[in-house]
Amino acid sequence: MDLELTDRVYIVTGGARGLGRATVDVLAAEGARVVVSGRSQEAVDATVGELNERHQRDVAVGVAGDNSDPTTPQRLLGAADLAWGRIDGALISVGGPPKASVTAASDSQWREAFESVFLGAVRLAREIGVVLPHGGALALVLSSSVKAPLPEMAISNGLRPGLAMVAKTLSNELGPAGVRVNGLLPGRLGTDRVAELDALAEDPGAARAAHEKSIALGRYGEPEEFGRVAAFLLSPAASYLTGVMLPVDGGLLDAL
Repeated sequence: MDLELTDRVYIVTGGARGLGRATVDVLAAEGARVVVSGRSQEAVDATVGELNERHQRDVAVGVAGDNSDPTTPQRLLGAADLAWGRIDGALISVGGPPKASVTAASDSQWREAFESVFLGAVRLAREIGVVLPHGGALALVLSSSVKAPLPEMAISNGLRPGLAMVAKTLSNELGPAGVRVNGLLPGRLGTDRVAELDALAEDPGAARAAHEKSIALGRYGEPEEFGRVAAFLLSPAASYLTGVMLPVDGGLLDAL
C-alpha cells in the first residue's frame, strides 16, 4: 500500500527514542520529512544525523525542547516552515509519568506530570492542529491505561483517559476543516521505558513472563510494529479515521 507520505512534513515529539523514534524511522522510509524533538540536544542531533545519512538527503531537522514548555509548539512549527515551508501533521508522544500508587503519589508528582503529560500534550495538539491544512492529521501516543488501569501506575491511569477524551473532542472540533485526530494506545512494547518498569520488579524476568502471559500474542511488541501503525494513522491512507483510540497491544486489552 502506498501511504502517500512522499514529501509530507510531520512533527514527532519524543522522536529521538522509543516509540517516537520508531515512527520517525517509518515516516522517513516512506518518503516523509520529519521535525524531531526531544529533551536532549545530543540525542536529537544524533537522530537527525543518522536519518539524513541513511537516506542521503535532508529528511529530518531537530529541535531540543520539553513538551511542558509553552514555547515548544511554535518552535516546532517554525522549524518545519523554515526547512520545508509546510506542515501536514504531528505525532505527540507524551512520555511516561512515574510509577506510583494513588496513596503514594505526591502532589508534586501529580503537578509535574500534569504539566508535561497532560497540559503539554493539549497545548501541542491545539496549536499544531489549528494550523494544519485539509488532510492534516494528529496522533497522540497514550497508553492502554486509557481503557484499563495499570497496577501501580496511578498517575497514568488518571491522566491518559482525560487526554483521550480531549483528543476525541478535538477530532470533532477540527473535523469540519478536514483535520483528523486519533489516539494510539500502546501496550507492552520493547522500549527502554518498558524495560525500566520491568526492572523495578523483584524479578524482572518473571515480571516480563507474567506480562507476556496476559497478551493474546504471547509476546512484547517491537517498536517498529508500533511505528508502522502510527505512520498509517497519520497518512492519507487513513483518511476516514478520526476520533479513534487504537490499541497497539497484541491483544493485551480485554475491552473492545
